[in-house]
Amino acid sequence: MRFREVIRTPFWLIAFIYFLFLSLVIAVWAAIGNQPALITWVASTFLLLLIVQKSALTITVDESELRAGPAHIELKYIGQATSLDSKEMGQLRTRDADPASFLIFRFWRSTGVKVELNDPRDQTPYWLITSKRNTELAEILNGK
Repeated sequence: MRFREVIRTPFWLIAFIYFLFLSLVIAVWAAIGNQPALITWVASTFLLLLIVQKSALTITVDESELRAGPAHIELKYIGQATSLDSKEMGQLRTRDADPASFLIFRFWRSTGVKVELNDPRDQTPYWLITSKRNTELAEILNGK
């Protein structure tokens, strides 16, 4: 394993989502009663845990491939990797985005890497990946 990074949901976002869920629990309690509110609270707590688990983004680079979330590509098909600051990342996520590109980003992280592809069978021009360690990831991918 040459590189591994896990981007997890920040605490402030988890707290905000849980606050919204608890607002729903209070509304259920006020309208229906204790038992449905308890069921709603338990269900919303499990749903929050599921959201936290599913929203984590794992990025790995080993000797043969790059994995970003559920996607993977062999290193031989990777062209230039460019480290992006928050302004460049924001433009590539919105105004300058190519509809054919593969985007895997988390809105709570503002930096990332643009990975250009050299696969003639693939119409995807590049991957845009959120990364806290964007400079290190770009260097590893360019060094292959």
